[in-house]
Amino acid sequence: MQAAKLLGPPATFNAAKLKVEFAGEELQLLRGKPFPRAYTLTHCDFTANLTLAVTGPMTGEQLRSWQSTLQRDDVVAEWKEAAAGEMTLHVHCFVSGANLLQELAAGFRYYVFSKELPLVLKAVVHGDAALFAERPELLEAKVWVHFHSSSRKYNRIECWGPLREASKRNLLHLDGRLDELQSAITRRRRKWETIFSALVALLL
Repeated sequence: MQAAKLLGPPATFNAAKLKVEFAGEELQLLRGKPFPRAYTLTHCDFTANLTLAVTGPMTGEQLRSWQSTLQRDDVVAEWKEAAAGEMTLHVHCFVSGANLLQELAAGFRYYVFSKELPLVLKAVVHGDAALFAERPELLEAKVWVHFHSSSRKYNRIECWGPLREASKRNLLHLDGRLDELQSAITRRRRKWETIFSALVALLL
């Protein structure tokens, strides 16, 4: 049932379920400048509540530390300035690590993250509304999604286009990924069925 739910339509963003926390001390250090700026979105599976933490700059060490914690379903995003001076939003999703069970679920987690990312982006835009009111051009900033995985196939960076469009992505963009995931699940099931049948034959 849980797998069927996760493979179903993406969750609908509900502003009433979103709590926003500003890390005052870190943001004050920016002395009124909006950047660098980062976000961490966490969710509760039981209540569907979301918490968006808005903080100052995120270091590489902090990102690595986040990847090693138990909260691997969290999504981290940070603003970066491109070479031409344009702002870009980089989103980080932890798909899998060295753990074998995580590796087996990499394709599943990659699809789920992809499906729910529009909700994450809507939470960022809604939760940090004052920033977007002051800098409306940020809605046209390109979104780069970093999928972190020990699997070469799922360790990738994707450009999702302008934030305004990326936050409105629908399932049509994910049809190919779902077909690929379902095919992988079918192949894996058949592999284990073959192994199980061989073991039974040896025991008889």
